[in-house]
Amino acid sequence: MTDAYNLGLAHLRAGRFFEAHEELEHAWRAAAPDERDFYQGLVHVAVAWYQAGRGKPIATERQLEKALRRLAAFEPSHRGVDVAALRRQLTDLRERATLDLPPPEV
Repeated sequence: MTDAYNLGLAHLRAGRFFEAHEELEHAWRAAAPDERDFYQGLVHVAVAWYQAGRGKPIATERQLEKALRRLAAFEPSHRGVDVAALRRQLTDLRERATLDLPPPEV
């Protein structure tokens, strides 16, 4: 699972959102129940950016909302991710309702 998680984060940081989704999904499925929301939240982040790139505003907004909800319990940080900063970014993007997303803060 650690390899899938690290590779998923590397893909996210490099803007390879489909690949990030695939790797993070492996980490999510292998995770202990108390950490599944964290990994699933990151999957939603990857999918939000992927959908934004496809020009899908409703899908993007829904994924941002899901990510916000799943990641809430893991603030301020978890497994090397500044979850508080990421959630602030997601909230800002959701409120601005834009498809021009800067790189995710992971």
